Order: sequence, then structure tokens, then C-alpha cells
Amino acid sequence: MTPDRRPPSPDRAKGMAKMQEVYNFSVDPDAVPGDFVAYTVDHLFGDVWSRPGLSVFERRLATVGVLAALGKTDLLDVQFQSALDNGELDEDQVREIVIHLTHYVGWPLATGLSEAAERVIARRRARAASPES
Repeated sequence: MTPDRRPPSPDRAKGMAKMQEVYNFSVDPDAVPGDFVAYTVDHLFGDVWSRPGLSVFERRLATVGVLAALGKTDLLDVQFQSALDNGELDEDQVREIVIHLTHYVGWPLATGLSEAAERVIARRRARAASPES
């Protein structure tokens, strides 16, 4: 038997709007089985990313550092892509972050960090060069 789903938070719309601002996409928790996405939207984006004191950019830099330390290159793709799309960073700054973090996370993890950065930059350049752009 499946337990009842988590009811939507009063901040659900706020969380979805913040997720859209941060990542340029949002996910409707009601369209995904389980409660994980609901907690992500309601708490992480509705509460944590929406708190005063740090900008989205500052939160993103902290997140990139943690993801680099954990070797989460798939999530680094999302962060770098969003930072570039939102104009928070340019390609040179993304590469500078890689160099800076390399000395804190170590060369093996930094290899994945660099690959994620270059993958995102190459994908953006290919889209920009595409005649459909």
C-alpha cells in the first residue's frame, strides 16, 4: 500500500518560480511519483534558495564548489549551463572556476569538473552556430 502523498506546500508556486529562475526549468511535483520532487520544490527552492542573504549567483557558486568536491559532473552540467544561460558567468569565468577549484578538490575530481565545463561550453557554441538559432 502506498502512503498518501505529501500535500502541496503553500509555497509550492514560490518554489516552482524560484526553480525556474535558478535553472530555467521547473518540475511539477504532482507529475512525478513519490514525494522527493515535492520536497525539492517546496523546501529547497521555496525555502532555501529563496532565503535573503545570498543571491542566486552566490548560492550557485557555493553549490558548484560542493558538486565539484563530490564529483557530481552531471549536476555541474546543470549549474554551469544555468549560470551561462542566466548571464551569471561567461565561458572564461567557468574555466577560471575549474582552475580555482582544482586546487581544493584535487586533480582527479577536477578532471570531471573540467570535462563538465567544456561539455557545456561546446554544447552552447554548437547551438549558437546552428542555423536554427
